[in-house]
Amino acid sequence: MDELAFVDATAQAELVRRREIAPRELVEAAVARIERLNPALNAVITPLFDQALERARGPLPEGPFTGVPFVLKDLIAELAGAPHREGSAFLEGYVSQHDQELVVRHRRAGLIVVGKTNVPEFGILPTTEPRRFGPTRNPWDPGRSPGGSSGGTAAAVAAGMVPMGHGSDGGGSIRIPASCCGLFGLKPTRGRVTLGPAFGDVMSGLVCEHAITRSVRDSAALLDATAGPAPGDPYLAPEPARPFAEEVKLDPGCLRVAVVTESPTGLPVDAECVAAVTDAARLCASLGHEIVEHSFSDLDPGAITDAFLVLWSAGQAALVDWWARRLGREPAPEQLEPLTRALSQMGRQRTAGEYLLAVGLLQQVSRRIAEAFAGFDVLLSPTMAELPAPLGSFEAPDDDPLFPLLRATPFASFTVLANVTGQPAMSVPLYWTAAGLPIGVMFTGRFGDEATLFRLAAQLEAARPWAGRRPPLGTGA
Repeated sequence: MDELAFVDATAQAELVRRREIAPRELVEAAVARIERLNPALNAVITPLFDQALERARGPLPEGPFTGVPFVLKDLIAELAGAPHREGSAFLEGYVSQHDQELVVRHRRAGLIVVGKTNVPEFGILPTTEPRRFGPTRNPWDPGRSPGGSSGGTAAAVAAGMVPMGHGSDGGGSIRIPASCCGLFGLKPTRGRVTLGPAFGDVMSGLVCEHAITRSVRDSAALLDATAGPAPGDPYLAPEPARPFAEEVKLDPGCLRVAVVTESPTGLPVDAECVAAVTDAARLCASLGHEIVEHSFSDLDPGAITDAFLVLWSAGQAALVDWWARRLGREPAPEQLEPLTRALSQMGRQRTAGEYLLAVGLLQQVSRRIAEAFAGFDVLLSPTMAELPAPLGSFEAPDDDPLFPLLRATPFASFTVLANVTGQPAMSVPLYWTAAGLPIGVMFTGRFGDEATLFRLAAQLEAARPWAGRRPPLGTGA
């Protein structure tokens, strides 16, 4: 069963279809690994073992992942009857009364939710160290962060607790933890996956949801099962030409790959992160793709950062107020972390005019980037500008509660642009340091064009397989 833990979800589902293993056995194995590994990792903060075993024993829908264990990130994705806390003491005692539509689609695909995973408070940071639940540890190095805000999910998948898990991404929160934990992480096109019924959008389209997976084919098949609008959605992604699961079987052809290693924010980029991109560019060239240089020099990093922060701070203020209305009470001072309080206060000080001006500026940036993509098919860059951070790096001094935001900038420098533009982007685990730390590289595609990304990712996976790489905390070492 430990060997089976590192088989991808597609293969596990095939074993169930062939009746070589029962869903109950898969769930029991996942529960056993969570119970064994979670004390060291702190990835799963809400076990749902009894519900999962009951579901595994009953009739399950015929879907692409029937009987496969799965985890939900404890943010946005509400599951009726389960505690939902978003990393915050403010939500303590709240139990979800409804399923989000994405969770309905997960269940329809046959997935069995075995637990909910740790997140930073309200998903603010690119690390997973909430005060309420404590830090999640990276299975590759327990002294380092697994990234965030989907860090709990990434740690669970990397350690083999489950073959894949839910994630959401508002500034890199799928791609950053995928990079930190040596996994595949795709942020889909804006509007590809509904945020209903609770939300139309979050932060004017910055936030989307999908998954962190071990294999490319799992990500593609899961997106097939969960994509599509719900009534009233404010955005619609272009219809794909064919199922994404078919795209991974197709040759990408000769792509024009633009390469950039200079940070859009102007901050320095770690030499190992640059080396990872250089290595990936060489691999792409060896596969027949054309490599060209690119630069963000025509963008104003200060203006983009300021506009993004307007949306981010206003969004956090709105989220705290939204939960206050749902819960019928205001948060006590000790129920919010200092960063959350300070960021929410910043958001409340913004005017409606400032917000709309920020949205307008970011839309202009999106047009300029879309125009640049007329000259190439995909953009290759670092996923992050630094290696996975040592735990505690984001701890704020008492007199500077906003310090973690400044500390977060190198981790999201490259990822935030795809949230601004709504384009699909993926972190691919092609590089490990000599010390054994994974470093993902990011490929960004044209708006609505996950197909090209999936084709390229499958080709890279075949050329440089990563499935055999297992972290020390996943193998019991």
